[in-house]
Amino acid sequence: MLIDAGGPVAPMLARIEELDATLAAVLLTHHHYDHVAELAQVLEAHPGTPVLAHPIERELCEGTTGDLNPGEAITFGQMTFDLLHTPGHTAGMVALVLRGEVLEVFTGDTLFLGSVGGVRAPGHTTFEDLRASVMDTLLALPAATIIRPGHSESSTVEAELEGNQFARIWQGLDPEGSRSCTVNGEAAELILLGPDYDGGHKAWVRWPDGSDDLVPGSVVEQ
Repeated sequence: MLIDAGGPVAPMLARIEELDATLAAVLLTHHHYDHVAELAQVLEAHPGTPVLAHPIERELCEGTTGDLNPGEAITFGQMTFDLLHTPGHTAGMVALVLRGEVLEVFTGDTLFLGSVGGVRAPGHTTFEDLRASVMDTLLALPAATIIRPGHSESSTVEAELEGNQFARIWQGLDPEGSRSCTVNGEAAELILLGPDYDGGHKAWVRWPDGSDDLVPGSVVEQ
């Protein structure tokens, strides 16, 4: 089975052919283009393959055929995944926890090595949802759990609790920042200018009404 189909999928399709394997399903963490861009190519090579996503995401992604229902488990051969709902980056984001002696969790765009997902992309919900998904769901998994993000390198729950700047503040280990800034010309308070998965920055800002937000670092001026 494949998790997401953002591309390039050609090496994975070649590996399936090399193994003379059957593609049982494509599991989508969410509907964003960079996670589904080559889904048609997968289905061209393997017609009729089930494509599963959260019901909310199915409405936004062509080609899906069934649901991933959080709270349930799904099994392929000897692999069983527990399905977790992790809203924030999108309303129907699903994380998949592969059972084993050491758990592995495929986090989509909710949690990265050293960073977290944003709440400005299409279909997003709120900062509070994103924070809860990271701290109360993903980083509440056992410390040794391996994190497999939708972008960037792998990590572990223990490493992110210790080193992720967003998670450190949310745990009360580090203080919030309080510098004045502007976001696309609007006044805000800069709580954290942290790293992002692509080598840039992600900013946690607080608006004058007291609400929090996560925005690209490129739109912040100090």
